[in-house]
Order: sequence, then structure tokens, then C-alpha cells
Amino acid sequence: MSICPKNKSSKGHRDQRRANWKMGVMNLVKCPKCGELMMPHRVCKNCGTYNKKEIVKVAD
Repeated sequence: MSICPKNKSSKGHRDQRRANWKMGVMNLVKCPKCGELMMPHRVCKNCGTYNKKEIVKVAD
């Protein structure tokens, strides 16, 4: 069985509860090889390295 609310929640109360679902700022780190900003635990789009190893060959 699901939970049944005792009383109706007003639109204002409902919207106050939903107001905290906002996007946060992306966390960016410097690539150890080229120094470009990138997302952590991802392959660098600029030089194609991950964990100081070349994963993807990037055409210059």
C-alpha cells in the first residue's frame, strides 16, 4: 500500500519543496599533461590522455 496524504498540500508548499532541485556548478580539474580544464575521471578532450596514459589519438 502507498502512503495517503491526510490533507491536500497547497501549490505554494509543493513548490517550496521542489525549489531546491537545482543544478550545481560542474567540478573541473586541470589535466596533468596539457593543463586544460576537464571533468574528473574522464579522458581529456584536448590531448586524449587519462591517468597520464594516451587513450585517444587526437589529430592536431
